[in-house]
Amino acid sequence: MTTNLHNHSHLQNPFSVIPTSVRMNVDPELSGKGITIAFLDSGFHPHPDLTTPVDRIIAYHDVTQPDARLEDSPKEWDWHGTMTSVAAAGNGSLSDGVYRGLAHEAGVVLVKVSDRGKITEENIARGLDWVIKNKDICNIRVVSISLGGDEDVPYKDNIVDQKAEEAIRAGLIVVVAAGNSGCMDRHHTVPPANSPSVITVGGYDDNNQLGNANLHLYCSSYGPTADGLIKPEIIAPAMWVAAPILPYTDAYKKAQALTELIETYKNEPQAIRAEIESLLRDNKIISAHYQHVDGTSFAAPIVASVVSLILQANPELTPATVKNILISTAERIENAPVLRQGYGMLNARAAVEQAKREKHVYENNHFLSPRMEAKKLIFFYHHDAAEKVELAADFTNWTASNKFEKDPSGMWRAEVKSPGPGRYRYKFILNGNQWVDDPSNGLKEPDNHGGFNSVVEIS
Repeated sequence: MTTNLHNHSHLQNPFSVIPTSVRMNVDPELSGKGITIAFLDSGFHPHPDLTTPVDRIIAYHDVTQPDARLEDSPKEWDWHGTMTSVAAAGNGSLSDGVYRGLAHEAGVVLVKVSDRGKITEENIARGLDWVIKNKDICNIRVVSISLGGDEDVPYKDNIVDQKAEEAIRAGLIVVVAAGNSGCMDRHHTVPPANSPSVITVGGYDDNNQLGNANLHLYCSSYGPTADGLIKPEIIAPAMWVAAPILPYTDAYKKAQALTELIETYKNEPQAIRAEIESLLRDNKIISAHYQHVDGTSFAAPIVASVVSLILQANPELTPATVKNILISTAERIENAPVLRQGYGMLNARAAVEQAKREKHVYENNHFLSPRMEAKKLIFFYHHDAAEKVELAADFTNWTASNKFEKDPSGMWRAEVKSPGPGRYRYKFILNGNQWVDDPSNGLKEPDNHGGFNSVVEIS
């Protein structure tokens, strides 16, 4: 390789973007240290942001060539996985730390699931299976997936969804990009984004500005799924995300050359600088080694990196508890359709702070509300700040009834006599005045008041 990664300026150019660390406003003392994130993608390059000064690539696995090694000569299908992994866990070594990911000290496991760029559901499932089998050896806690299968089908009928659910039962937190078909007629999520227990991530556009004054929804895929589950659960930045340009490629050489030109001609006539700036802008180049990218493929790794910070702050948390923390701290965008944003924008700082305060450890079966037992509906709810929890439903004429009781673990529980076969809507009432849907139940309908009713079907 003749291209040198270090003999030029690493300065940002006039089209720089807000670094993810600044945009997400998380505790700077947390870095994902001690946590390993597995990335499933089309391919990878051992980028300096993952290998310098310390190589944090714990393992590499190619499902189509199990004996293959991670090579330093990238192929065209390696760019996507390189971008997703570095956006989440890169340390910004080629930007003097400016464009580092939130999980910049986390370990990474790279799992290639494509055959020369072609991705099949069978290979995604094989990748998940490998992660499950090697999670203890590699200390994997989080899985980030920015790809998907073919069609929105019932999750019990799909091998990718079944492997995703198996991964979560094994203790892994699985974060999946919703997809980018939200502005098309066929806008539903596909496996594994339609799986009930994964954290499905849509996107928003903050127009490269801090604050919430100029927010718009990205064209993320959204539910309800074939099973009636509302997806995505949360949304994260899906535009203006800093990511690496794949080294040694034509795009890389162009970025390096244009960055040097804009510096060389900074004092030259405006017409010359305008031409160079136009090329930088059109190619989304923000410095010699980075560009800004868009898509839920990059929103999901940001969420995965926040999950690594949550686990660093509180390693005992289970997948269901982490998901509950993320959705309970999310903030909805006003006047935006709830079906497209779920519980709203990721609030990274609030999620990490809540994780620090969480004193209970819950199993996944605590978050499967409601369920039938001996002709009774059993509801569970977790909210440490609640002093009273009540149930209101269409079968109670939306009046508060059936007070919950808090067990020693901190989980609120209520039993209700089954109203009989049918489809019913319900909410929980906190402290007598706050109406919320059941975060553990993915079956929802808009309540026509900017939120959701939870839905239970009894056969």
